[in-house]
Amino acid sequence: MKLEYPYNLEPQESGGFVVQFLDIEEAFTEGATPEECAFNASEVLTGILEQRLADGAEIPLPGKHARHPTASPSAAVQTAILLRVTRQAEGKSLADLARALGTSWPAVQRLEKPNANPTLKQLERAAKALGKRLVLGFESP
Repeated sequence: MKLEYPYNLEPQESGGFVVQFLDIEEAFTEGATPEECAFNASEVLTGILEQRLADGAEIPLPGKHARHPTASPSAAVQTAILLRVTRQAEGKSLADLARALGTSWPAVQRLEKPNANPTLKQLERAAKALGKRLVLGFESP
């Protein structure tokens, strides 16, 4: 699953653009150029999703909106969201995942925090315990 959130890019009369995310009402920013807007969009998206994770709030998944630019949060935020969303979709509790990984509940809970910095080995083990496969890639900004 890719976490690419679509946004509207609206030109302003005074110059520059306003970015408004379609799936996250409170996520908006601006920039002088579309390239600056894309960078700022990723930054604001990361910050808002990071705060939602910290608050234990709902994380909306990106909708499919053709012909809209998209932005992705940081890799750390994506990891935390994907672990939480996949675990919940599989109907597994933190305790279930902890047992499957042979670790403690707090250790698994930390994996779902954006500042956790899990190793690839931990991510592979978590993916396997959730019936998934870890896939990595590099993309151009």
